[in-house]
This record gives sequence, structure tokens and C-alpha cells, in this order.
Amino acid sequence: MARLAGAGPRYVEMAWQGLVVPKLRRREPLLVCQAFVLSDRGLLLSVRSDLHGWELPGGNAHPGENDEEVLAREVREETGLQVEIESRVGDYRRTGFAAHTARVFACRVRGGVLRPSSETPVVRWFDPDDLPETLFPWYRVPIADALARYPRPVARQEHLGLASILAGMWIDIRMRWSDHRAGLVAGGR
Repeated sequence: MARLAGAGPRYVEMAWQGLVVPKLRRREPLLVCQAFVLSDRGLLLSVRSDLHGWELPGGNAHPGENDEEVLAREVREETGLQVEIESRVGDYRRTGFAAHTARVFACRVRGGVLRPSSETPVVRWFDPDDLPETLFPWYRVPIADALARYPRPVARQEHLGLASILAGMWIDIRMRWSDHRAGLVAGGR
């Protein structure tokens, strides 16, 4: 029950960040760089410390960083791995809740040791044909696109409406309830 206690205040904060803050900004939506890391061990996914659910590692740029620099830094901070970009999978322009553009890159591991972090307390390899049910739904299309290995980057527009918000909350509750740290989520290695 204690695992669920922190969800309420976090949902209020995320509602503020996802619904109010974007309307106050007078600039382009946020750009997030994410890594599709596939190796002989599987597809690398992580669980954030704030909203529990599986996702691709990555994050926002610091001032002056290019896509390659932000991706290398974020993946290293979140997973302990050093990656190199192989190709750009595509841009996923998301409107609605927490409007942003997710720029996804196919990457390969160049070094490091897989380990969790304070930002992503759980990192794990998954068989791409057996992804966890608790993968946030907005990652399924970019993963499918990366697996398809299209010759050019795709450009997709998605709307994160009420159904996406409720799906994310339901996944978060399921992950908190199941204690994902104990390995109770199906599909992990």
C-alpha cells in the first residue's frame, strides 16, 4: 500500500506539468531524444522514478547540446551504458497532454555496465517480441518503426488525450502494486 501512497501527489504535479505549463510556454514544444537500444540481449527499457512504467531511455537537451550529445549523456546517466547512434528512427510529434516531439534514434552499445540510477531505478533487457504489458502505449509505435528499419526517418503525429492519460495512470498503478523491483513484471530478463 505504501507504494501507492506517493501516486496521488505525483499525479497532481504531472497534471500541472502536462496541462498548464505547456500553455504558459510561448515557444516550440519540448524536444526529447530517446534511444532504441537493441543488442543480442534484447531491447533496453527503463522505469522512471516518478511515473512507473517501461519506456525507452532518453531525455531533454541541456543548453548547447546537439541530439547526439544529449542522447549519449541521458543514456549513460540513466542506464550506465555508452551508446552510439546508428540511425534516426523518426520524430513523433505529440499533441495534447505534455505536448512534445520525441526524436528516436536506433543506437548500439559501445561500452559501460548496465545499472539503474536515481532517475531510472529499474533497467532491463526485453525480447522485442515479448514486450511488457506495462510498456507505456506511446512507445509501441516508435519501437515498431525501429524494428521495421525503414530506409528514412518517419514523421508521425500522435495525440495524447484522455485515453493516453488513463492508460499511463493504470500502468503506473499496476507497476507500483506489483513491485516491479522484485521482477514480478512479465517479459524481463
